[in-house]
Amino acid sequence: MRSSLCILAILGAVSAQAGALEGNRTIALEDAQGTRTVIGSVSFMPTDSGIAYEIAAEDAVYANHFLSMRPFKCLESPEKHWCYVPYPYEIRRVVTPDDLTDLEYDLLFLWKGATEYGINMWNGVYYKLEVDGDRLVGQLHEMDMNLLSAPPPAGELRPLSEGDLHESDPDSHWLPVVVID
Repeated sequence: MRSSLCILAILGAVSAQAGALEGNRTIALEDAQGTRTVIGSVSFMPTDSGIAYEIAAEDAVYANHFLSMRPFKCLESPEKHWCYVPYPYEIRRVVTPDDLTDLEYDLLFLWKGATEYGINMWNGVYYKLEVDGDRLVGQLHEMDMNLLSAPPPAGELRPLSEGDLHESDPDSHWLPVVVID
């Protein structure tokens, strides 16, 4: 009887993980008070090698900025702007419940002070995702976006390492959490 309950618990956990990667989901950034800004949606589609996904941006929430000689789409607040950085290199766009890295690469941002003229590439934002029941939740990690200024070596699809990501104090940033539900 006890082994049956353990098996049911494991199956339930696996099912909940898979549920987080099914169908169409909303992508939202949250501030420290839990106020959400919907930035887009993601559609998950099962494949032989994992779960493929496609992101659609919610363009209406972004303001267009021309920063450091490049166009950016930014979320604006009175104190900080959160500027989306499309990952510029090859990526498979396939995830599994245990490997959400490709999706993390597609959710890169830079932040800048609202009154600052340009951007500082060392103000990179990387949301480290985890399955949380039937949703994905990502906590902000800081990174130096200069690490992505040159293409990775041929065949290397994931140039960032754990050492490149630094846990952040959530209270020190405007949008410390991403939720996909």
